[in-house]
Amino acid sequence: MPIAKAPASAATLVDVLKTELRSAGMPYRELAKRLKMSESNVKRMFSIGDMTLSRVEEICLAIGIHPHDVYLQVTQRRPAVDTLTLAQEKALIADLRLLLVAICCIGQWSAQQIVDAYQISEAECIKLMVKLDKLGLIELKPGNRYRMRVSQTFHWRADGPVRTFLRQVVFPDYFSGTFDANGEVIFCVPAQITSASATEMVDKIRRLCGELARLHSDDQRVQKSETDGYTLVVGFRSWELAAFEKMRRRQHA
Repeated sequence: MPIAKAPASAATLVDVLKTELRSAGMPYRELAKRLKMSESNVKRMFSIGDMTLSRVEEICLAIGIHPHDVYLQVTQRRPAVDTLTLAQEKALIADLRLLLVAICCIGQWSAQQIVDAYQISEAECIKLMVKLDKLGLIELKPGNRYRMRVSQTFHWRADGPVRTFLRQVVFPDYFSGTFDANGEVIFCVPAQITSASATEMVDKIRRLCGELARLHSDDQRVQKSETDGYTLVVGFRSWELAAFEKMRRRQHA
């Protein structure tokens, strides 16, 4: 029979299962083998949330978790936040290694992937993840697994220390690239539009960021050797280069 919507929606159940799959480092193709299904059918099942109770139990068994733990997560899951508090951001920026692990967690890396990629021991990585749990960025679970407490559309505070760090350190390094490699592009498109059109553009940008988040989530189930790190930086504001602004004709009253 179709799975019933409990205190939370079926979409939340699917999200919990996806999180558990990522934590277990299990790609869709491996899950498909264990369920004796095609990979395309597994992807479709997760995409539309079409699962029976027995299928949910089979997925849990394949991952190695108890269905009760999954349903408990569904009922207890708190709404994800879009931003952190000023105090939380200050704590992150005060420790570069903590910020690194935080960004890795936002990118849904496992603890082992962080240890393999950076000069951070397993013990130190777990200690940093405990700090992130206390800060409210993640919910650390047994087996060094975790659940993000921020949404996929998460963004740093406009007036916060992380944005300052981005402006002073990250952006100069980012834009020093040539943007001519495969899969890279850079545009600077000026436009004269109304406030309503600007609002519409911001909505489209948000949807684009959401689409990248979806692709990122889907590709967590393939081997790390098949992926590469990409970063989307999108800015949209009422602005003109100061040197150009000085050349404007002044309107006389």
